[in-house]
Amino acid sequence: MLEPPKTERGRATRERIVAAASELIGANGVAETSLDDVIERAGASKSQLYHYFEDREALLRAVVAHNTNEVLGDLVPLDGWQAIRSWFDSLVELQVERRACGGCPIGSLVSQLAEADEEARRTLAGSFARWEAHLRNGLTSMQARGKLARSADPDELATATLAAIQGGLLLTQATRDPGQLAIALDAAYAHLRAHDASARADS
Repeated sequence: MLEPPKTERGRATRERIVAAASELIGANGVAETSLDDVIERAGASKSQLYHYFEDREALLRAVVAHNTNEVLGDLVPLDGWQAIRSWFDSLVELQVERRACGGCPIGSLVSQLAEADEEARRTLAGSFARWEAHLRNGLTSMQARGKLARSADPDELATATLAAIQGGLLLTQATRDPGQLAIALDAAYAHLRAHDASARADS
């Protein structure tokens, strides 16, 4: 494994290469994105690319990490009902803005990489685990503050919620209809609210 760049200029060049690869893969897919395409888009040289990445597979794994940070880097704590609802709404709004193109920047890579590159599959699994942990942490915080029923299982709810997001995004990408994601997230929200501690107390 190559060492990460030590200078700000080196880090900027590496990130420019990864961002270019991410953009091209998002638009054309992994199979239709060549290293020459990436070099041209990034305005880099072949020697620079191989200075930072041992091979194409290493670059693809860097794209997974890049896309994960793009999706989760600025994600606010999901530790309240309003925060969850607002986040769900923002996911739908983003698909409306994108005209339902592209799908999930993380999920869309699974079918393209997971069966061909075991290390990439593990990296993708780690990305989903990070996403699921963010959901679980928010739900655990809600449970500790008496917002989520004590009988609820934050692990199971986080998994079910992430599954709804991924399924909704896949259907939205296939149909070009953001309403598909909206339906999936409304169902996920209803499932979560079924474990609302205040609702349980009133019943």
